[in-house]
This record gives sequence, structure tokens and C-alpha cells, in this order.
Amino acid sequence: MTLIDQLLPRYQFCEKHQLLTRAAPAALLDAALRPEISEDPWTRRFIQLRELPDRVWGALGGRSGLQRQPAFGIHNFTPLGRNGDQEVAIGLVGRFWQADYGQARIANADAFTQFTEPGVSKLVLNFSTAAAGDGRTWLRTETRVFCNDRASLRRFTPYWWLIRPVSGLIRRRLLGRIRDAAQLNHESRPL
Repeated sequence: MTLIDQLLPRYQFCEKHQLLTRAAPAALLDAALRPEISEDPWTRRFIQLRELPDRVWGALGGRSGLQRQPAFGIHNFTPLGRNGDQEVAIGLVGRFWQADYGQARIANADAFTQFTEPGVSKLVLNFSTAAAGDGRTWLRTETRVFCNDRASLRRFTPYWWLIRPVSGLIRRRLLGRIRDAAQLNHESRPL
């Protein structure tokens, strides 16, 4: 059973992307969670745009949950596990539709799976690898979201449809950056 299936077997929302690469599975998964890999200029712009209203409101003296926080990024996710060279998973728990993401801090995979507070959504993002049979490797990512009650489902659904096109673009760019970093790492190794 995959990590993502163990961590979030039930979900209402799912997004999947993949690409083929010549990089080794271990190098791909090692690269997937390196902070600099997720620091894509396009991703940064999209996050700035999403956070802009709350940050401006805070700068004007209003109450802002983002005023003293860095921009959303990979640091917001909790590592949930790694299965050798096959899969790595990270997660979030929160009210993602809120301006400040309404994030609840979780310590580890056990805390993630046991979290049941109403009105909150759980998200797992994984990266997995699979042999393509011709010396290449499939690099895949899947994002799943589970809303544990009607209130969170009602609030998350319009947010999902609003952010999904940008989320898909971010995931595809991330896969490319992971591939490039893993291939660069492989090519720069001494023989």
C-alpha cells in the first residue's frame, strides 16, 4: 500500500501529474523536498497574488494573519514519510480557503492521520517514482484533500475550483524542477 493511501485513503479532491525522466528514483525523491526546488519564480508570484489582499489589509492597520509570516511555501508542510525510492509524502491541515490558510500545526504522520477537528481540511502531497521499462523513470505527484464535514466541504469546494488551474501549473513546474535538479546532480557526480 502506498503512503498516500495509508495517510489519506478517503478524499473528495484529487490532482495528478507525471513526467518521464532519465534520473534515478532516489535522486528524484531526494530533490523533491529540497527547499530551493520549490522556490520557483512563477510559484512565488502566484502565492504573492493569493496573499496580497491580506498583506495589504495588514499594512493598512487591519487584522492580518499573514502580517508577520513568511510567504507560504514548502516549510508549511509536515513530512509524513518516505518509502525508500518509491514515494515521499508531506501534508497540511487547515482552513485553506481563509486568507491566512488557517493552518493547524501537526507534528508527524500519526498526528496527521488522527486529526479530526471539524471544519478543517487535510491535504497530502506525494511524489512517487516508477520504472518506465526503458531505463527511464516516471516521476509522479498526487495531491489529495479530505474535508471531514459539510462545513469544510462547502467552504473548500469553491476554493479548489478557483485555485486548481494554478495548482496544476505549479505541480507541473515542480515536477520539471525536480527532474532538472536530479539530472544535474547525476551529471555532476565524478566518475
